[in-house]
Amino acid sequence: MKLIFASNNKNKIKEIQLLVPSSIQILSLEDIGCTEEIPETADTIEGNAILKANYVTQKYGFNCFADDTGLEVNALNGAPGVYSARYAGEPKNDDNNVNKLLSDIKNESDRSANFKTVICLNLNGEQHLFTGIINGKIIDTKIGTNGFGYDPIFVADGYSKTFAELSIEEKATISHRGLAVKKLIDFLK
Repeated sequence: MKLIFASNNKNKIKEIQLLVPSSIQILSLEDIGCTEEIPETADTIEGNAILKANYVTQKYGFNCFADDTGLEVNALNGAPGVYSARYAGEPKNDDNNVNKLLSDIKNESDRSANFKTVICLNLNGEQHLFTGIINGKIIDTKIGTNGFGYDPIFVADGYSKTFAELSIEEKATISHRGLAVKKLIDFLK
């Protein structure tokens, strides 16, 4: 089975390819000739996942899935949430986003947060949503060089290492995206 993943984010593609069985071939937007930036204008994580999946299905005619992810920090009333990728403004920049977040919560005692991923699957004219959430906390300084985004400052509950200290395989099995992809795979089986 071939399935388009509505992304050109090489890190996300790598994580997802580790999780899917070899019977499912994941193709990126680049693989289908989609080089334009897909608008992410919804005000929810679910909404952006739906927008991206619908864009590919309507414009290219493929079954596909898309994801959107946000970091929700309790002390910031769920921010940056749907705006996680551009929290520090345009152009999107992981370091700037992390630095802004650390600055915004430097005086907060509640460091609890969660990563939330929603996957929207458009398959044979039907749409399905799969959600993965991992709870954890934000630490004061960046640790680790693996991963991307907010990974260097996020420690999942029950772990002592940041997502950026885990190998891509370790992160893929416990992460928000990993949990959502597992639900997607279970559905496809």
